[in-house]
Amino acid sequence: MNKRVLFTATVDSHILHFHLPYIKWFKEQGFEVHVASRGGGEIPFADVKHEILFERSPFKLPNIKAYRQLKKIIEENDYTLIHCHTPVGGVLTRLAARNARKKGTKVLYTAHGFHFFKGAPLRNWLLYYPLEKWLARYTECLITINEEDYQRAIKGNFKAGTIKKVDGVGIDLTRFKPVEEGEKNNLRQKYGYKENDFILICVGELNANKHQDLLIKAVKVLKYRIPEVKLLLVGTGKLENKYKRMAKKLGVEEHVHFLGYRNDVPDLMAIADAALSASKREGLPVNIMEAMATGLPLVVTDCRGSRDLVEDGENGFVVGVDDVRGIAEAVEKIYWSEEIKEKFRANNLEKIKSYSLNIIKKEMVGVYMTCL
Repeated sequence: MNKRVLFTATVDSHILHFHLPYIKWFKEQGFEVHVASRGGGEIPFADVKHEILFERSPFKLPNIKAYRQLKKIIEENDYTLIHCHTPVGGVLTRLAARNARKKGTKVLYTAHGFHFFKGAPLRNWLLYYPLEKWLARYTECLITINEEDYQRAIKGNFKAGTIKKVDGVGIDLTRFKPVEEGEKNNLRQKYGYKENDFILICVGELNANKHQDLLIKAVKVLKYRIPEVKLLLVGTGKLENKYKRMAKKLGVEEHVHFLGYRNDVPDLMAIADAALSASKREGLPVNIMEAMATGLPLVVTDCRGSRDLVEDGENGFVVGVDDVRGIAEAVEKIYWSEEIKEKFRANNLEKIKSYSLNIIKKEMVGVYMTCL
């Protein structure tokens, strides 16, 4: 009889961006690998793809159908192990796997950032905290990816079999790496930027949580102090048109470039002088880790997840969540000081080593082996 493993997440893109190395590992160990998520795409290394019409909110009615689909798949396939991701994937999978656990199926859940966090709206605490605490009892291993979530699960006495902290999904240091000045300038030429442009990059979905409006407002301050400043916003999202209108209204449309969804993020990081993040909350942000691996100085807001990666004054600057002037001043400090640039670069290249895919994969394999 085949050993089978199931990975679940709300959407295909989550699996494709973060979990292929782990799916590949199971395949290499002789497992039949199944994936259940929303989206019609193929998943590399997966033997079977189940299309589940998850909704992003756990309280939407179509999720009842998704739950039934998932329960049927789990009961028919006798999985050895199920690893679920994303809030909705985590809720519905653990509910659907309750009977399977009685027959020996092990269920792991990675919390990529609890919806309840220091400073979160009260409704998040009222809805998600009791839900996650209750579902922990249906989880052999609860994996958290930042210190705040880990402490919350421990001190909140979540009744999972074990609670682990694993530092994210791992960054491929062969894809994201620093480039020499000559190569940087060649790439700039290719993308239509000048040698003396001061390029800032922010990678992420254009939404309220990622809070890119803060960066656009900071550029309005910066354009008078650093006339050659350029902000590259990489990603799409429901606030894209709103942000484009804002850039025009503030008179910075020539300084803020909306690049949309891209497959060339390593090269775009390589042409940048600094990376920014204005998030209100994070799990353990991959975009910041990719910037660290490229050797970029960082300016980030003081939120969960970003705090785990950036130490103020050591490998970047940490500013208040709504501090437009703070962001502008931090960028200016980087612009004017070669010493700061070099210090942040060296510290980031050293610090990112412990978040490399090789190290994180070994940790996750250890977790899997313990459960198996």
